[in-house]
Amino acid sequence: MRRKLVIANRKMYGSIPDNQAFLKGLLHETCALKNLDCAVCVPYPYLYQAQTMLAGSSIAWGAQNMSCHEYGPYTGSVSPSMLLEFGCEYVIIGHSERRRRGYESDNSAAERFEAAIKVGLKPVFCVGETLEEHKAGYAHQVTIRELSAVIDHVGVMGLAQGVLAYEPIWAIGTGKSASPEHAQTVLAFLRGHIASLDESVAENIRILYGGSVRTANAKELFAMPDIDGGLIGSASLNTSDFIPICRAANAID
Repeated sequence: MRRKLVIANRKMYGSIPDNQAFLKGLLHETCALKNLDCAVCVPYPYLYQAQTMLAGSSIAWGAQNMSCHEYGPYTGSVSPSMLLEFGCEYVIIGHSERRRRGYESDNSAAERFEAAIKVGLKPVFCVGETLEEHKAGYAHQVTIRELSAVIDHVGVMGLAQGVLAYEPIWAIGTGKSASPEHAQTVLAFLRGHIASLDESVAENIRILYGGSVRTANAKELFAMPDIDGGLIGSASLNTSDFIPICRAANAID
């Protein structure tokens, strides 16, 4: 059975004191949660703080994006090897906020996925449809298109070195979460597509759900057979919201 994974995506929030309080609370409150993997993805300036506080614990940490280049004249970019120097295990790739505001494409996201696995980072690859695409019934087509870009670059065995996250764009930061049934339908479809290429990869790859996950809906979402945890945004800004989500994931048999 796939072990549940809950990742805090703290986006462009935080300060040194705020991060310290969050990470300290996380260390204290998750130490008894034995059926769960937990990670925190922070803005670049706080990677050293995360490394310092979380090293030696069961909580992993990571970044929210990276360049596909190892080095070069790319002002403002951060390379995969730089993330490794700060002990990162995970890096979020292809988040819709980067696709829209950073003008990133399916191909550029796939290139960064490939660069991540080459150095041993675990990319958390995001897929998801807009509200218009959702209303038109195109969720499957959009998510498969985004997923296929990665498979075209690294193959299905390369895909197995990462984590997938279904994040419907219409649910991110809106308070309108996908229903557990809708999320399950999309994740089952993605897993089925991967199974057509390699059944073992499909059985073992973790696929998360993200998009307005709250204490109130976490248990129902995580109980779905193909939802292996969550990529948590706004509910990861404080431990009072995030810890109950971790507990809900930990409680699923």
